[in-house]
Amino acid sequence: MTQSNSIHSTASHESDWISQEVSSNADSTASTPIPPAPAAEVHSDLSQEKQRILANTYTFVKQELSGETSGHDWWHIHRVVQMARRLALAEGADDYICTMAALLHDIADEKLNPSKEVGMQRVNDWLDRQHVQTEDREQITYIIANMSYNGGNNPPLPTIEGKVVQDADRLDAIGAIAIARTFVYAGHVGDMMYDPDLPVREQMSAEEYRNGRSTAINHFHEKLLKLKNRINTPSARQIAEERHQYMEQYVQRFYEEWEGR
Repeated sequence: MTQSNSIHSTASHESDWISQEVSSNADSTASTPIPPAPAAEVHSDLSQEKQRILANTYTFVKQELSGETSGHDWWHIHRVVQMARRLALAEGADDYICTMAALLHDIADEKLNPSKEVGMQRVNDWLDRQHVQTEDREQITYIIANMSYNGGNNPPLPTIEGKVVQDADRLDAIGAIAIARTFVYAGHVGDMMYDPDLPVREQMSAEEYRNGRSTAINHFHEKLLKLKNRINTPSARQIAEERHQYMEQYVQRFYEEWEGR
């Protein structure tokens, strides 16, 4: 099978239980409307203390990630926050916890830090300075520490807040913006757009995922086209389905144009 024809079989490498779970939920979620995203940066239903912490955190993250050129910039955070709040409303998750974790998740990203430990320390230092309550802090840091794709090696998150934030982040890696971010990141790290002689990596350790050779197009097969079957919540699955189809069509079109068709 050629690589250009392999796109439609990529999902078959996923585990059976995930595919069955997605299938079993498709009918039940297809007709359920998803609420629109709340107004950006408005949290009037929270206590004044939590509103203060959120306002400071919005400002902090904007300052830290504005102008970042790997596709993990402030506007990625903005999209993930808005999606997380939208999913939280639909799934009955805590808006404050979801928003804080979504805001801070790339402050800890090891791609933007010398190590994951250094990144998590930055998050903890910020939560210290804001005097975030212990229980809230534990939830926020657990989500951030365990939500990444990590080569597909991380276990599912146990809380609805974790599932929501992970879904919101993954939805920004499915669809039109995901395509743009893929090429932005490839250029950022010096990967080629495509090399037919460089095979797709079917199985990877976390280290191989982070540091092994790849291309922008290979990344679709190694991660992005697998995400639809790793979405946690019914609301997010509705959104992922259409975005996945759009992205799948794009990759197929890329191969056709590559061959001069």
